[in-house]
Amino acid sequence: MLMQLVNPRYWLPRSTVIPKQARGHHQMTVVPEPPYARPNPLSYNTYHHQYPLELTYGSTLPSFDIAYETWGTLSPSRDNVILLHTGLSASSHAASTELNSTEGWWEKFIGPGRALDTNQFFVICTNVLGGCYGSTGPSSLDPEGQRYATRFPILSIFDMVQAQFKLLDHLGVQKLYASVGSSMGGMQSLAAGWLFPDRVGKIVSISGTARSSPGSIAMRHAQRSVLMADLNWNNGFYYDDLPPHTGMKLARQIATITYRSGPEWDQRFGRKLREPKDGQSPSPSRLPTLCPDFLIETYLDHQGEQFCLKYDANSLLYISKAMDLFDLTLPALQDLAMTPATQVPSTSSSRKYPVQTTASKSHPPPLHYAPHFPELAAGLEPLKSIPVLVLGVQSDILFPVEQQRELVDALRMAGSTQVSYFELGGVWGHDTFL
Repeated sequence: MLMQLVNPRYWLPRSTVIPKQARGHHQMTVVPEPPYARPNPLSYNTYHHQYPLELTYGSTLPSFDIAYETWGTLSPSRDNVILLHTGLSASSHAASTELNSTEGWWEKFIGPGRALDTNQFFVICTNVLGGCYGSTGPSSLDPEGQRYATRFPILSIFDMVQAQFKLLDHLGVQKLYASVGSSMGGMQSLAAGWLFPDRVGKIVSISGTARSSPGSIAMRHAQRSVLMADLNWNNGFYYDDLPPHTGMKLARQIATITYRSGPEWDQRFGRKLREPKDGQSPSPSRLPTLCPDFLIETYLDHQGEQFCLKYDANSLLYISKAMDLFDLTLPALQDLAMTPATQVPSTSSSRKYPVQTTASKSHPPPLHYAPHFPELAAGLEPLKSIPVLVLGVQSDILFPVEQQRELVDALRMAGSTQVSYFELGGVWGHDTFL
């Protein structure tokens, strides 16, 4: 059963202590925060694929590297593998290892007896193609020894997954026990099942979507716009000069707003003011300034400063664009001439979809479907034989629960009878999955 993979109690939000340097920015000292850090190259494995990789939008990578880490023991038959997909800016370091004892971004979920139980499963996590934590991306050297920069080809979520499956081929893994991911990883987990329906045993998509919405595209566009407006970005060719520090900081501030929720801001910060530099207690009667006065402002400042020191600006541009381009509706897939590795018997695209559907456990079927809904159901047909678990977060403003509900209903319309859906409460927004 699918639920043997995921114990629901492990999907509840876990708390981690805020980094010491950030504690002065707010009153709450225990909240979920994403740990980001550049891993030591000696702490992860690297697979080098020496052959060209044809990409979705017509370009070709002559070769590429994929950084990856593993937990657990690979079974003799190599049938106990879980491929864990990351969000936009995470590294392969999902949990601590012997080579790197630093806690990973999913530390509480990987290990003996945990949701991804390493007593049973062999867990693999990669840094995605296009990233900057060991996998080939814009900051990598091209065959001529020059940084790719913005000469790097446009990527898709499908390209990231294709590269991961080249790694699986190298490791001799014919079929995954499960494809698991959150946020952009939720997109990858669906894409893996779509591309390789015979090689994916189960799918878990957390706070993900099958079709990037205009709202989330707009949020990511705003981030890319402020980043590229930084003169130091220099059309992407900044590696031998000053990086676009200001643009990255502002982009991360925008992103952080989309990752959390208004109710959390109220609980953590309210309208509290920062402590004055002279050490006096903050007073509502003090004169305001154009610089950060409120705790929420100083918190966003801190998040932006930390992130821009750890992540490559061009990787942010390329990977966020790949998220925008993700669309599993049938017309979008046909425009790209996409086909699964194994053909799945398909019904006619003119099929009439019945109004009646099986209700999810936490929401009834909608009275009126969006215009693209029949096309999404048709696009998802390759997944209809794969058990799928979908999790949504009620306070998520970046990937609202309506998108997870739509995914579930579309899968059922496509003929799937093995879909489970749960919604999580809490005020932590999109970052609840951390």
